[in-house]
Amino acid sequence: MAQNLESLVIRHTHRIPSPQGSAGEGATATRQFDAALTTVGFKLSAELLERLSGLSEAAVVHTARRTLRTVSEMVGDHVRHNAYFIDFPANVPDTEEFWMRCVTKALGDDASRESVLTRLKHGTLDLLSLPSYGRYQHTYEEMLAAQDELIASAGDRVTVLHLGRDPEEELTDLYLSLAGSRTPLGEDHRHDLKTLAERCALGPQPESIPVRENRALVNEARLAVGADLLLDTVTDVLRLACALSGGDVTLHEPTRFRALSRPVRRGLLAGLDAVVAANPAKLADVHAHREPFKRLGERLHPHEYPRWPHAADVFAVARGEKTARSFDSRVEELLDAYDVTGALKLLKSAPGRLFRALDLLMRIAADQEERDAVVAAAAEVAPGVSGRVVLSVREHFHNREEETDAPRIFVNRRGRAWVARDHRPPIPAADRDRLIAALDAEVRRRLQVPDRLLLDPDVLDVALPLSGRATAAGLGVLPRGSVSEVDGELLRFFVYWKQSEERTDYDLSALLLHDDYTTDSWLSYTALTAVGGVHSGDVTEAPDGASEFIDLSLDRVRSTFIVPQVNIYAGEGFEEVEESFFGFMLRGGEQKGRPFEPRTVRMKSDLRGTGRVALPLVFRRGDDGGWRAKWLHLYLKGISAANRVEENQVSVSKAVRALVEREQLTVGYLIDLMSRGTTVTELWDGGPVPDGPVTYIGLERPEGLHPDSRVITLENLRDVIPG
Repeated sequence: MAQNLESLVIRHTHRIPSPQGSAGEGATATRQFDAALTTVGFKLSAELLERLSGLSEAAVVHTARRTLRTVSEMVGDHVRHNAYFIDFPANVPDTEEFWMRCVTKALGDDASRESVLTRLKHGTLDLLSLPSYGRYQHTYEEMLAAQDELIASAGDRVTVLHLGRDPEEELTDLYLSLAGSRTPLGEDHRHDLKTLAERCALGPQPESIPVRENRALVNEARLAVGADLLLDTVTDVLRLACALSGGDVTLHEPTRFRALSRPVRRGLLAGLDAVVAANPAKLADVHAHREPFKRLGERLHPHEYPRWPHAADVFAVARGEKTARSFDSRVEELLDAYDVTGALKLLKSAPGRLFRALDLLMRIAADQEERDAVVAAAAEVAPGVSGRVVLSVREHFHNREEETDAPRIFVNRRGRAWVARDHRPPIPAADRDRLIAALDAEVRRRLQVPDRLLLDPDVLDVALPLSGRATAAGLGVLPRGSVSEVDGELLRFFVYWKQSEERTDYDLSALLLHDDYTTDSWLSYTALTAVGGVHSGDVTEAPDGASEFIDLSLDRVRSTFIVPQVNIYAGEGFEEVEESFFGFMLRGGEQKGRPFEPRTVRMKSDLRGTGRVALPLVFRRGDDGGWRAKWLHLYLKGISAANRVEENQVSVSKAVRALVEREQLTVGYLIDLMSRGTTVTELWDGGPVPDGPVTYIGLERPEGLHPDSRVITLENLRDVIPG
């Protein structure tokens, strides 16, 4: 199996495909492999240790090299993490003292003295003009030599790698899981699906591909091998054309369509023609994407293919030459007239559209009779709505309190967030509760209730992954809104970035807030020290990559909230740099070690968003003094340059408050619905597991589960969403 395909399996499943090779005495090499894994926070399962030990030494070394490369990248240890202050977190100076030290060095430098003096005479100081500011003053090797070795702790992270099956089986199952996902995938997972689809297009296929973006990627692979396309709307064809042009299959960003070969053009036009011929009403779907359809028509030349007249009608509608009244326009006409009865009658033919209009229908209902009709209609059509939408609407109404004018957060597909006051009229509590009860009943009806459930208690507060876009790619990353315990004494944030072309300056900062979300203090390049914390120093360019760190002693922090953030001060955005990621480590009070120690990393997530201020998560002190993290995965717009924690503290605190005070549906919600059935539920405490098959739901897979067990962990948590 090629390295990149094996890496896909390890990243998505934490399994190593069954290692291949001749039999031999590989026990010694296997122990060395396991020891090397331990330094980056991983270990081999007992079953995998046994399997590798029976192979030749060469086979073990081959597996070890490929695996270590993959897991090092998973945890962020594939790059060199240097710190500006060589012995960070020790001996970090006060900000003013440090700046004066840089000025003194600049005045002693013949090359910079004159320019610095000129600026000082005018009462200004440009830190970037100081030779010793913002650029590493020591090598990575010198930094390592100045640091103590990390003393291993029982609290260090250990991620177990399990023995997988035959490589082809692993790849096929991973393809089926991603292609058949009931929730939209994140960008990285879509990229992986594209890779797998190219390999698996002629093999086993999922029973259904409910997510349209996934279908476009599968269709791209099927078109390449001459297989039948999976099309039932004209928009499916548009998404496929975007995939063929390397564009955005979500249709959120415009795609520049490439010149297409004649066979591909014929395939797309034939697909369009078949869809419209089977149901001419599908022409109305063109209105939602008129401009992309017009541009696609310029590439497909439908006039050259008169045998497909229905395909030509698609582009005639896009150009306004043919009329096709859209379903949405008919719905909007009825809603604008406050005709709830008429709107319900029409919307029953489109259950998903009705569910998305429920809040508005409840608000504009004239009386109790109409509100009763809305609740009844929702219960009637619920079986025809996807599980993801049912749960999303359920979560929406759970947070739809009778009181209004509270902060309301909006998050788009790319994680960009903004906050506004909620001025919507309230919905009567009794009606809302009846609607919630109907939705709960529908979710309970769909759940696959196992005979025996083994449950990791730590998974109960994990938010349901209703969209892959609400979770960044990385290690130990939970969906937006999830809550997790923080079990260390020292909390260390880190950011790494490597610029592509222009000078790029990212600033790691931490905003400390009181319990009313007002500012207590902050840590950043303008405030290197604060109560309980220190900053590693400002690095202002990253041609070879750069890292910044913040260290916090949790028992000394007096604030209620800790909000780490990454500000783009100058240069390339998060989606333009060669690489960028954020994470945090937890250490015991006595653990020293280097600034970056992979075995202490609890979370590492890629930074990929369209805003200029990244908010990965927030830490909150509880009434018992303990700390918990709530996952944000948000990006604020910020300004084009010079974003600083001091300037965005108001917008950051508003976003944090809106999401902290919003309640997400969690795995615990689904477990509660399951427990009302006949399920036998056992809590796993980290010890031995049951002998027989179980359904296990937890953060990581335990060792020793029966081979017939169904296992759901963070890597495939989307599988808990009912269909």
